Amino acid sequence: MAASMSNHENSVVENELSVFISLHRPQLESAGIPQIYWSTLMLKLKNEVLDAGSAFSLLEVQDEEGTHIHWKVVVTIDEGINVGDHQHIYLVDHAWTYTVRDARQHLQQIPGLLERMAALFDIDADSLTHDELVEITLNEMWRYNQTYRLGNIDASAEEKLPVWYILDEFGSRIMHSSDPSFRAVPFFNIPSQMSFTVIWPMKDLNHGDEVTRSYVENESDDQIRAVRMLPWEPSDFTYIDSKQLEPPESFFAASRENETLPCEDRLDKFSAVPPSDSKYKVFSNYSYVNDFLNHPRFEIVHNKDEADILWVREHFKDYKTFSEESPTKFINQFPYESVLTIKDLLAIVCRRVARACEAGTDTDMLETRPAWLPTTYNLVTELPQFISYFQQREAKGLDNHWICKPWNLARGLDMYITNNINCLVRLPDTGPKIACKYIEDPVLFVREDVGPVKFDMRFIVLLSCVRPMKVCIYQHFWLRFANKAFSLDALDDYEKHFTVMNYRDDGDWKQMYCDEFASQFEQQYPIQQWSNVMADILSVIKSAIECAMMAAPPAGIAHSPQSRAMYGVDMMLAWKKNARGDKYIQPMLCEFNYTPDCARACTYYSNFFNDVFSTLFLDDITGRPVIQL
Repeated sequence: MAASMSNHENSVVENELSVFISLHRPQLESAGIPQIYWSTLMLKLKNEVLDAGSAFSLLEVQDEEGTHIHWKVVVTIDEGINVGDHQHIYLVDHAWTYTVRDARQHLQQIPGLLERMAALFDIDADSLTHDELVEITLNEMWRYNQTYRLGNIDASAEEKLPVWYILDEFGSRIMHSSDPSFRAVPFFNIPSQMSFTVIWPMKDLNHGDEVTRSYVENESDDQIRAVRMLPWEPSDFTYIDSKQLEPPESFFAASRENETLPCEDRLDKFSAVPPSDSKYKVFSNYSYVNDFLNHPRFEIVHNKDEADILWVREHFKDYKTFSEESPTKFINQFPYESVLTIKDLLAIVCRRVARACEAGTDTDMLETRPAWLPTTYNLVTELPQFISYFQQREAKGLDNHWICKPWNLARGLDMYITNNINCLVRLPDTGPKIACKYIEDPVLFVREDVGPVKFDMRFIVLLSCVRPMKVCIYQHFWLRFANKAFSLDALDDYEKHFTVMNYRDDGDWKQMYCDEFASQFEQQYPIQQWSNVMADILSVIKSAIECAMMAAPPAGIAHSPQSRAMYGVDMMLAWKKNARGDKYIQPMLCEFNYTPDCARACTYYSNFFNDVFSTLFLDDITGRPVIQL
């Protein structure tokens, strides 16, 4: 009977293991968890067995005077740990799970959390006020946190935002080693919908041996590894040259894999001017085009094959086949326009202005050129250079606030403002990021209900041709305002430092027509003529597009007679000082947006898409709020 029961139990375990593996195989394999441990891991996750205390002890290492130095974890099993023993995989609990934007609120509102984190971070809290303790904890957490992402391939951008977590007192005190004895990876248990960190041995250990892990895995470059270790091993990197060089063509090509160019023999045969009595048939999967385009020269159709114009939201890449099989059709994109619409590439191409006039960085004030482009570093390919630049600014006492952005997200998603170098080193752990110098002295707009707030402007740019360049701008622009008065503090306060409110469910957002804004702006700044500011803005936008055409594809936008495009360009205004110390307004380019949201454009101006399509496809701007740059 006992043998029969044992066989039954084995069968149950085998079935459970099969289900466990089918649910978790991608995690198990991507984490590199050896198969020998899968069965034990399944059982410990099923029963939430946190048994590390039976195998390890936490020790505080002190110097001769008894001053605390650091903690370490050691093996306490008499026989030690053998990597071939399937039992030696352990779950570590997460003491705090959060998003960066919610961290302050958690510390202020969750009972006991602030005190626990302060103790875990070894912060002497006795002499600190509550607010001081919150600030120090928010700074210190970057030396302790780990990250993972939730959300499947169909999840929204918001659902895919990274989650950060702090390991419990045991896990947080496993020290770093370049030759680690254990690995530690996050693991999401699908049945319980709970996350743990899983640790297992990389080598055999004896009783008393230290348990260590690598804080920086999969990095073969010694310099980059040293920079990434900065939160735990501070060092001076100002010896590294912070100068930025344009990468090779392969770098640009990698951002748009499988993109092709139109056939050369087709470039001069495309006729862009239709007969005056004909209609263009338009296919679009953007509802605002279908709802608001009612110009008599355009007809909405719902079959791509019937269309003369394809206005689509998804990225288009195969221009070669398009030029061969649809030689009379238009598409609303240009080959390799990613040099404008991807944030790190935009910064690279805009720096061509400085190289063209042999102007680089002002070595005294560390101001980079062009003046209208915030200093921008790619935190994947230029991390050592950026850290050197940051530390050079720090040594000179210059402002060091930065905004860290993903390459391909908008609407303020996964963007953070900080002057904490440890934070800037760690944020790329959640995916590729750029660091842009934050505008510490922005031109503000006084809201009667709030006070002086940050604002930015969205311009619509219409590109008709690359060779020769033909670009127009829609004269009406859109304002976006912060909801709180600006000050260079509380950097995690979204409503103080960000302006994109219209996508937030709880967002209160101010709306204003551009003409009204221009009038109020001149009232608030009597010596400033808005027409002069506007002229400078248009000059910046034109210069940026010219930069994108200075190089052949893939390092620049390609000529394509079948292409037309609309971009949303975001601008801010900053106060700068000239050689005499007088302040002046400098327009600053933030980003170019692919397929911008035009909901407000259509709401404010019902002819918006009639104007856009007339400009791009009929070459008709007469009487329209459109000017050619």
